[in-house]
Amino acid sequence: MRILLATDGSAYSEAAVDELASRPVPIDSQVLVISVVDLPSFPWAFPGGGIDFDQQMQQTARAAVEEAVGRLKAGPESRKMNITSKIVSGSPKRVILEEADAYGAELIMIGSHGHGAWDRLLLGSVSQAVAAHAKCSVEIVRKPRE
Repeated sequence: MRILLATDGSAYSEAAVDELASRPVPIDSQVLVISVVDLPSFPWAFPGGGIDFDQQMQQTARAAVEEAVGRLKAGPESRKMNITSKIVSGSPKRVILEEADAYGAELIMIGSHGHGAWDRLLLGSVSQAVAAHAKCSVEIVRKPRE
């Protein structure tokens, strides 16, 4: 089975990682863990201001991917998984779908922030867009209530 797991390092993404780590998977399952760096389309700082948002966002994405891979490898099904990772730049909605197609994913797993209708309208919903447009199955994992 080929699984694409998208993470942004949030508690919502961690719920998706934990779900996959604890779930029985077929032997030799291929898992691609990705994090998408979505750079702002307008400058946040003046040149020479000492802030490199691209580098900061790349580091955050790398940390999210490393954490997810570590959690998967610590799971009981890790011996059945061949885990790779990748950091990609662009719009998360578009990039996740493109990467899933290129990878030949049979399943996309993604966390949901659980925004209400108003927030989805203003912010958009990555999980909703992926579920609506993916060519494979999509599992949206919600963070358990505390």
